Amino acid sequence: MPDSPIPPSAHINAATPLAGAVSAWRIYLADQGNSPHTVKAFAADILLLAGHMPPDRGVGSFSTTDLNNFLKWLQEGRGVPCSPKSLSRRITSLKAFFRWLTQYGVILADPAEKVVQFSAISPLPQALTPDETQAVLDTADRMRRAQKPDARTYTLVSLLLITGIKKVETLNIHPNHLALEAPEGPYLFVRYASPQNRYKERKIALTPEWIAAYQEYIAQYPLDEKVFPWSQRRLEYLLEDLGNAAGLTKHLSFDMCRWTCALTDWLSGVEPNKIRQKLGISKIQWREVANKLQTLAKGE
Repeated sequence: MPDSPIPPSAHINAATPLAGAVSAWRIYLADQGNSPHTVKAFAADILLLAGHMPPDRGVGSFSTTDLNNFLKWLQEGRGVPCSPKSLSRRITSLKAFFRWLTQYGVILADPAEKVVQFSAISPLPQALTPDETQAVLDTADRMRRAQKPDARTYTLVSLLLITGIKKVETLNIHPNHLALEAPEGPYLFVRYASPQNRYKERKIALTPEWIAAYQEYIAQYPLDEKVFPWSQRRLEYLLEDLGNAAGLTKHLSFDMCRWTCALTDWLSGVEPNKIRQKLGISKIQWREVANKLQTLAKGE
């Protein structure tokens, strides 16, 4: 039997109820480096199955038919909407859970092996082309160097295109999250207040060009607690206005800048795991993101 598969104290066997086995599975998932969000979601999916079955039913008593009937109930009989994305994740959870039990000898056969995987891929995102990216930066730079200079828009959009950070991460940047004179080079430290999100924290390199714009920006807009002390909607308007001024037919947004950053790195040959870490997403989330980047790259 493989090393460290199941906590020794768990005493799991084929007669163990689902709810009892899930506790050990949580520990296993966390030990494999999954994010707290992933562990919580996967465990909740199995507990949903447990709640649908008699409480004393052992993990070794399930058949493929049982699992297919459960999935049909989720879609048609539960009375709660089950989106394609949720259904896909729940099937993934079932397969991972029963594969784990089978792999480590708790059950002899995997009832989820023949459950058909339903893949729900959300629509392909939009990213800027290199020409569109340059048009956006050139337009923002003209605002920065106008008769009445304003570096705010350039500082915002260039940061998004360099780092690929999300909207919520942008809104939460404090001046002390910027290490502009670090020995290893300037970087942004993306931080989270909640301990549950610490796995998303990361350092992202900054460029000398961005730092120069930032210095102009803070001279024009003295900062206190936040680097961008405006509402979410106000920053969205700044990007929308910039996209219009640059002549885009696309709707310039935080999400578009994030995908543009990831695609630029992908096309530049950056190692995929480094892109994943830069975006602050889990290995499971990366599977879909990587597939989309591959598709976008073919379009380029």
